[in-house]
Amino acid sequence: QVQLVESGGGLVQPGGSLKLSCAASGVIFRLNTMSWYRQAPGKERESVASITRSGLTGYEDSVKGRFTISRDNAKNTVYLQMNSLKPEDTAVYYCKEEIGGAWGQGTQVTVSS
Repeated sequence: QVQLVESGGGLVQPGGSLKLSCAASGVIFRLNTMSWYRQAPGKERESVASITRSGLTGYEDSVKGRFTISRDNAKNTVYLQMNSLKPEDTAVYYCKEEIGGAWGQGTQVTVSS
C-alpha cells in the first residue's frame, strides 16, 4: 500500500522560507518521478515542481529561482525548499508519485504578514 506523508507546512511572513518533506512508503521510490502540486482556495490543483529518478528537475514558471525540489533515495523522501515566499504561494501542497498516481494528504502553507 502506497503512503505519502507530507510535513513542514505552516504560517510564514512574505519573504520567508519553508522546507516541505514527503516521506514515501510502499513504492520503489528510487525509480519514481516525484512531484509537488498545490491547490489554492477556489483554484485548480497545479503542478509546482517535479524530479525524475535521475535527478532532472522541472518547475512551474512562477516558482523558478525561488523553489528547489530534491530527493533522498536512501530516506525515500522528496523535499521542496521554498524561499522568498509570496502571499500568492498560499495553498495546500501535495506530493505525488507519478508512476502509480498516489497522492499525499497535503500540508497547508500560508504566507501572510
